[in-house]
Amino acid sequence: MTSLHAPAASSAASAATIPLFTPLDGIIGAETDRLDLSRPLDDATVDAVRAAFRDHHLLVIRNQSLNKERMYRFAELFGPIEGHMIRLADGSKWDAVHTITNLDAAGNPVAKPFISSNYFWHTDKSFLREPSLLTMLQAVELPPNGGDTQFADMTAAYDALPEATRRRIDGLKSVQSLEFMRRYTGSAPPTEDDIAAAPPIAHPLVRTHPETGRKSLYIGMYSSHIEGMPEEEGRTLLEELLEHATQDRFVHTHRWRHGDLVFWDNRCLLHRATANYEMGKHRRVLMRVVVKGSVPE
Repeated sequence: MTSLHAPAASSAASAATIPLFTPLDGIIGAETDRLDLSRPLDDATVDAVRAAFRDHHLLVIRNQSLNKERMYRFAELFGPIEGHMIRLADGSKWDAVHTITNLDAAGNPVAKPFISSNYFWHTDKSFLREPSLLTMLQAVELPPNGGDTQFADMTAAYDALPEATRRRIDGLKSVQSLEFMRRYTGSAPPTEDDIAAAPPIAHPLVRTHPETGRKSLYIGMYSSHIEGMPEEEGRTLLEELLEHATQDRFVHTHRWRHGDLVFWDNRCLLHRATANYEMGKHRRVLMRVVVKGSVPE
């Protein structure tokens, strides 16, 4: 079993403890190299990880090499695991724990990945009535440089808005649409079955975190328009908010290391992959699993 704290360096200070997670440089996130997730965790450690997730919203656990079963079991500590709608090139759907890659069907790296929407700012599954709570990635294969993932803090972005803008947008709802996203990102259009399973839905433009009570912007590539607002005016507002919220001062760039396990809170962060490496030359393989969330309020 993995203990919550490491021993203090001095025997005279044996009661002292070392925090399990250390904040990352920048606005969000924390990391640790003191966990072995290949084994079950004790209750105190599970509580500490959940508390760190609540407080930091983005966690990095170094030096992991989990199989699908162990990754599933760890993610399950945060809630029920989410199924997936996305279909692969052969028409099959993703497994609950699956890989996202820049590889073709023969396993060769390609310059244009099958799923291009990953490179646009988004929060996972916001087009569902109960969007994703948590997304988890584990580095399996990495390019020698680049292939970073970026995260934007929507709570800090909301707090930094002028008071008049906050008053204007509080109470508004944005329509989240899978069909819109596919057009917006230049991806393949959804099937009729996809649209029937996930029709457009309105969620609060400003979302309240159920654990912290703090407000954050709830926007991204699925945000089609503002309910009750002329379409052009709503699109302009959404694009202005996205430009504001993804300024460098709100963004953390995760530069992957082998063995990184990274997971984040979709309720208050946006994320995107970056194509800052030779995609047609180097392999990038990440294992992924998603935890189902609740109706945004």
